[in-house]
Amino acid sequence: MIELFASAFVLGLAFNAAPGSIFAESLRRGLRGGFGSALAVQVGSLVGDFTWAVLGLLGAAALFTLSHVEVPLALAGAALLAWMAWQAIADGLGPMPAFDERAGSRLDRSALVSGAALSLSNPMNVTYWAALGGTITALGVDRPGWEAFTVFLAGFMASSLLWCFLCAGLIAWTRRHLGPTTWRLINLGCALGLAFFSALVVWRIASA
Repeated sequence: MIELFASAFVLGLAFNAAPGSIFAESLRRGLRGGFGSALAVQVGSLVGDFTWAVLGLLGAAALFTLSHVEVPLALAGAALLAWMAWQAIADGLGPMPAFDERAGSRLDRSALVSGAALSLSNPMNVTYWAALGGTITALGVDRPGWEAFTVFLAGFMASSLLWCFLCAGLIAWTRRHLGPTTWRLINLGCALGLAFFSALVVWRIASA
């Protein structure tokens, strides 16, 4: 079980370090609010990931294969991503805010909600966790039961929590060394990334 925990820990780091909409929103929020805002997005997404993990392990993935469940949820996620892209454009075109050390140390509740909403509005998460049994088997556990699932989930979530602080710390450090031009370019880059993911969701729905 120790090897399973370690494998899940490494897999969790690789999963979370991959650039995506959560990272883009963490970067956008962190550039404005510092460590606390970036951490809030990450922790919020972790809450959503844990919710999907439980649903996936309970076999709820079958429910989300129904078009009248999956499509509205996916469209809501696309709309959320598009709105965040617009907010990033507004931040990039506006003046660079002064960095506030006190604000950067507080957990931003709106960023927390944004992170959770991004994760919860992605129905692909429950599909990933529903396939967890095959992943655990590939790691050398024959006929995995609840003990194996629990150990894997614990390892995955432990590395995800560690990544929350690493990512937020890196963004906060970057924020201290930004000038107005870099601020604008990064925000516009985040806007493009968020808009891309929004369009990708819509394209997948239309082509399904």
